[in-house]
Amino acid sequence: MTGNFNICNSIWDLSFPHHSSISNNLIIIADSFNLDLSIPTDQVPTRYSDTIGKSNSVIDLMFLQSGSTELNNHLIHLNWQLTSDHASLTVSIPIAEANINSFKLSIMKNSEEKASFIKDVSSIIKNLNISDMSDINKLENIVNILASNTEHVWRKNSKLVNVTRHSKSWWNKDCNQSLRNYRISRTLEDWKIFKKTVKFSKQSFFNLKI
Repeated sequence: MTGNFNICNSIWDLSFPHHSSISNNLIIIADSFNLDLSIPTDQVPTRYSDTIGKSNSVIDLMFLQSGSTELNNHLIHLNWQLTSDHASLTVSIPIAEANINSFKLSIMKNSEEKASFIKDVSSIIKNLNISDMSDINKLENIVNILASNTEHVWRKNSKLVNVTRHSKSWWNKDCNQSLRNYRISRTLEDWKIFKKTVKFSKQSFFNLKI
């Protein structure tokens, strides 16, 4: 959170002799968003007065994520003012690698595994003994049994998939098989079949979405 807050205060401007109660409100609001006042690497004014007798001030502030070791201070660029009476503030934000591989258990839509999972869960619910829910402990026990059994059938029917930025929700078993066929034969005919399979899979997927 950053900008010209137009508040002079001794907390962020060492040359200013007074403390304002408005500053307390600003800090409380920032804290509610888990943000802390950032201290610039060079503590210099951010607003430069062109009025004779009026001093420069610090009224442009930046609030960054609390407790962060990567986002803990900002820069004030006096040479970027141009015709403005305010200096620019910048912070360097670390960007993670674009391609982050992660794994998760997943069940493909409209698959045999999905049908089996739904059947198993239905059976679990049907056979759940709910004859005695007279107190909170018995209710919790029933809920825990339901959760444990559901997790078991989820793991039984799901498989571990590698999720990357190239992953496609419309990709299915038919796409896998047709691509495998083309990689084995390397024929133009199998390439055309693969392209048709991909096109059909996309259409089917997005028609369902629409």
